[in-house]
This record gives sequence, structure tokens and C-alpha cells, in this order.
Amino acid sequence: MSEHIVVTNANFETEVLKSPVPVLLDFWASWCGPCRMIAPFIEQLADEYSGRIRVGKVNVDEEADLAGRHGIVSIPTLLVYKDGKIVNQTVGAVPKQSIEALFKGLI
Repeated sequence: MSEHIVVTNANFETEVLKSPVPVLLDFWASWCGPCRMIAPFIEQLADEYSGRIRVGKVNVDEEADLAGRHGIVSIPTLLVYKDGKIVNQTVGAVPKQSIEALFKGLI
């Protein structure tokens, strides 16, 4: 299983904004049922696209400031960053193909 990056305020700039490849950023919480539903899809995509994308996870309970700066009001929220900018996003539990479509054209 691939490793995802735990994204925090402290490493956000390095891991996301300065990433040389697109970053799929998952805003989630352990108590969130829909977050748990899509977690296997996120991990599968991280494996399938290893080296071509990075997958970061932001726990909204632990990183409320980071979630607030992104205007996160519902989870799961998935953001795709490329070259330091948000280029795509979706909210809610969506199928694996929909998650893949967020970044596939960017790699």
C-alpha cells in the first residue's frame, strides 16, 4: 500500500505548494462515514499513479486552521493542486473514476 502525506500547516508549503507533481489533497475526519467510503479509492489511486501524483491527507479536526483557509465546510473535500494552485475540486463521496478524473489530465 502506498504512503500518503499527512499535510499540516507546518509542511503545507513544501509538500503541496512546491510539489513537482500534482497533489490530490483529501480533507477528511475519522468520524466521517463518506470519508471512510472513499479512502480505499484514494489509496488505490496513490498506488496506481505513484511518482506521477502525490496524495496528501488533511485531518480537519487536527488542522482546523488549514481547513479554514481553504473554506472547507463539508467533508470529504478533494482538492487538486498543480504548480501551487488549486486546479480542480469535488465535495462528497464520489466514485473512484470521478476522483481519477480530477487529476488524470494533468499528468
